Amino acid sequence: MNITFIGGGNMASALISGLLQQGYSAEQLHVVEINAENRDKIKQSFGIPAVADLADGISNSDVIVLSVKPQQLFELTQKLVPLLNNQLILSIAAGIRAADLMRWLGGYQRVVRAMPNTPSLVRSGVTGLYAAAGTSESDKKDAESILAAVGSTLWVDDEEVLHAVTAISGSGPAYVFYFIESMQQAAIELGLTPSQARQLSLQTFTGASKLADTSDEDVATLRARVTSKGGTTEQAILTMEKNDIKSKIITAIHAANKRSRELSDEYSRI
Repeated sequence: MNITFIGGGNMASALISGLLQQGYSAEQLHVVEINAENRDKIKQSFGIPAVADLADGISNSDVIVLSVKPQQLFELTQKLVPLLNNQLILSIAAGIRAADLMRWLGGYQRVVRAMPNTPSLVRSGVTGLYAAAGTSESDKKDAESILAAVGSTLWVDDEEVLHAVTAISGSGPAYVFYFIESMQQAAIELGLTPSQARQLSLQTFTGASKLADTSDEDVATLRARVTSKGGTTEQAILTMEKNDIKSKIITAIHAANKRSRELSDEYSRI
């Protein structure tokens, strides 16, 4: 399977790195990138072909990965339409519905949408996937194998559910960083050095996530086990409950979901 990435940014680079580590050869991977500096960086980092010309870049492709910014995608599709030759189109551009992408591509049907997240940069990502009606089971397997190079995958049958994926896992790393940032600040206020605060906060979050991932018990049960009656953890949890922290987090995630829908609606009007 030959794969061409249109756009050579961070997510494309993460996927390329993961695919090479999975055994893909440099000859199977190509990049179309208009920025000369980025092309040179890709060539030096991965030893794969990187060109500026769209027709040249996709000439032998089985899969075309659209990895440009969402606001660049419409212009790209207009250039891509006359060059398509039954390749699978895999879009990792956030917010562009499959129906709009297919419309921009003149009714092209072989389209899969993907919503990866930034931990994909360290091969610890999770990607939501949606396949348009015109794709085959083989297409779905190909798309999944590409995104599995940087983490786990999750298929959804209803494309609108990708808004929830965006709100949870797409935006989610920022929520995690925000919480860690708060822990670090509190640690420094309590007398720890910045390096100590960073180590304790990061390792606590990493360890707790690993424990939750490997346990058969739900996170509420795991939380209760740490929360001894009358102890320090209980006091912290009671304070969070008093300040309605859980409800505020849920409200924030709903806001992210709403904004994802709004952005998709804006692109639908193009």
